[in-house]
Amino acid sequence: MTLLRKNKTIYIDKEAASALDLVADGLLSPVTKLMSEKDSRDVLETGLINGQSFPFPFILAPSGKKNEEVISTLEDGETISIICDGEEYATLHVTETFQIDSHERVKHIYGTDDLTHPGVMATMKRLGSWAVSGEYVRVNNKENTNKIKIRKAKERIEAKHTTSIVMAANPMHRGHERLIRQALEATDLLVIFLLKPYESANLSYELRHEALEFFVNNFLPKNRVIILPLENSYIFAGYNEIIIDSIVAKNYGCDRLTIGRNHAGLGMFYDCNSNKSIVDRVTGIDIEIHIASEYVYCDQCTTLVSKNTCPHGQHHQISYHADSILQLLEAGILPPAVLIRKEISAFLLSKLYPDRFKNLEKLYYDTFATKGLLEEHSERDFYLELMKLYQTTSLT
Repeated sequence: MTLLRKNKTIYIDKEAASALDLVADGLLSPVTKLMSEKDSRDVLETGLINGQSFPFPFILAPSGKKNEEVISTLEDGETISIICDGEEYATLHVTETFQIDSHERVKHIYGTDDLTHPGVMATMKRLGSWAVSGEYVRVNNKENTNKIKIRKAKERIEAKHTTSIVMAANPMHRGHERLIRQALEATDLLVIFLLKPYESANLSYELRHEALEFFVNNFLPKNRVIILPLENSYIFAGYNEIIIDSIVAKNYGCDRLTIGRNHAGLGMFYDCNSNKSIVDRVTGIDIEIHIASEYVYCDQCTTLVSKNTCPHGQHHQISYHADSILQLLEAGILPPAVLIRKEISAFLLSKLYPDRFKNLEKLYYDTFATKGLLEEHSERDFYLELMKLYQTTSLT
């Protein structure tokens, strides 16, 4: 439906709206509004806002000829409408407009402006040359339901410490399980922020959420774990991801953040005769950041172990690479249970390849020992029974 508007309008996409939501919900505090040109320069020079780490300016510079024509003619004090998907998302009280260099902007986010980088290319397409600053108010300014869930969970168990983990779990494997258990051992409440991307993913958010929820409900004290979506917008990209994760987790009410040692944003560097990481640059964010051990399967220890405690070399260790495990699933191959829990593999394959077998019931009864009863079986049941045969060793 076409809206009747008196204000000038600019248009944004859902990814930009999700970033604006973070500020409106207080999740990027101390950022409270779209930054001015001076504020932007200060952040770039110091890496700080009010004494707290913040990696780059928080600005709005949407692409599109119409957007740029509107923004370039705005004056201080004007009120404009921000439109997302054909509906009014917010009203913005303009304090300033200024031009930006899109290449410099993506360098601040990703550390590079190389167009072969998929994130850089996607962000460049969304960036215009004019930014607008000021305070904005969302039309539907409802309280963030995820904040409510965390608050109620903390009250229910009287949690003194709340730890967060940010993960894609694409797919969820044994390494993820150990990371979650390790974090849960040292906290009262664990909040798992499951990344929800805007582009199409190999495994949808819904599939990954159901797999993670299965593990939590069946193998963990579920009253101490919450799974929440975290929309994976461009501001979480690049080598500054851990800083933004820390800020969001802290503003959600978490006092600890656990990250894996192979986290993409951890980025080690050498300074003052010692190894350091992006974590050493975090200033003023009241959250404890814990870097967990890297877990591998050792064929000598015959179990999942920390690299820090396993005495055997890499030639005895199997690392947990989600992208490689995903290749097996996409090829329709059931991954070994040492890599991914069989119930999760069975679930994912049954969703990735629905109606894969021409006569599932016949195949099931021809392949597995049965009780002689005629029962209906799902493809998920089939994969679970098949995994049991893979784990039989008497003839191998």
